Amino acid sequence: MAKYNWQQKDWPKFRYSLENLQGELLLFSEKVGRVSGMLEGLPKETRQDVLIDIILAEAIKTSEIEGEFPSRRDVLSSIRKNLGLHISPEQIKDKSAAGLGELMIDVRNSFKEPLTEQKLFAWHRLLMGTNARIAVGKWRTHEDPMQVISGAIGKEKVHYVAPPSYRINTEMKHFIGWFNETAPGGKSEIIHAPVRSSIAHLYFETIHPFEDGNGRIGRAIAEKALSQSIGRPVVLSLSRTIEANKKDYYDALENAQQSNEITQWMDYFVHTSLAAQTEAEEQIGFTLKKARFFDRFKGQLNERQLNAIKRMLEEGPKGFDGGMNARKYMGITKTSKATATRDMQQLTEIGAFVLFGKAGGRSTSYQVNI
Repeated sequence: MAKYNWQQKDWPKFRYSLENLQGELLLFSEKVGRVSGMLEGLPKETRQDVLIDIILAEAIKTSEIEGEFPSRRDVLSSIRKNLGLHISPEQIKDKSAAGLGELMIDVRNSFKEPLTEQKLFAWHRLLMGTNARIAVGKWRTHEDPMQVISGAIGKEKVHYVAPPSYRINTEMKHFIGWFNETAPGGKSEIIHAPVRSSIAHLYFETIHPFEDGNGRIGRAIAEKALSQSIGRPVVLSLSRTIEANKKDYYDALENAQQSNEITQWMDYFVHTSLAAQTEAEEQIGFTLKKARFFDRFKGQLNERQLNAIKRMLEEGPKGFDGGMNARKYMGITKTSKATATRDMQQLTEIGAFVLFGKAGGRSTSYQVNI
């Protein structure tokens, strides 16, 4: 009996039911429209900051899923440079971070274009740079089985074995053809954005055409599919949502690669897309609150207070873990306990801070009142 989906007679005719996903698909569409409206309502500079935050999260998290940790600062510099925001290239020390940032922007800028072999090779070169260990910017050709494994040497567990290299040219021609035919206006258009994105990601990951980088390229393809079906670059980070529950992602993918009946995978991916869009909506709402907060307290905060508040707000909508107390404030602002206490007391009096948890003694802590 064939073990993997690509070994089965019905490959790649994916079958699935959307019966239990109609509500989620409708909600996803509603949130896409709502996020678009919220973005339009932001000042230009704030809107740009939101988009950079989301692109940066996608870049960082798509790498962290694979166990790689690029320089956040260099990825951000690369994103800003490729958006034309006048960051000089010599500031970017990590070449792989530079390529990652460029890839993220190209995925967004070229979303309307059909998918091509050349585009995938270009993305792979951006991601892999001049890595001498692997074939960069071309399909794999080695005769060894392409396996997805985990575990220590000698105790490896094989989760998946991809099609052999001699099949890759044909498989990728079929995949690229399918991707373009299912795009808006194509002869086999798939209407729901998360449905098409779901299949695109699974289909590509199953072929696993590159020696390395398949996960990151596959998530870029998922984003391209979402953007094409929505009609504009998507405003969410799929990878941030995936990375938060990485085991669920790998389990769902492994299970889906054993059959061409993929309802369970569809359920996972649609819910993940919806969660990512919800998180983006919260992020935009939070950014709007931040802008209003700084308007409200303009000219009332000293430099120490401003630095402490900015550090707290870096944590996003979930808030500053455990709240701000004198010890943390001293660490952030490099000031004395007396000054820290006085600064926080003043922030409370003007309404910039609110008590978090119990008041009194060492346990007194605060959150920003946004």
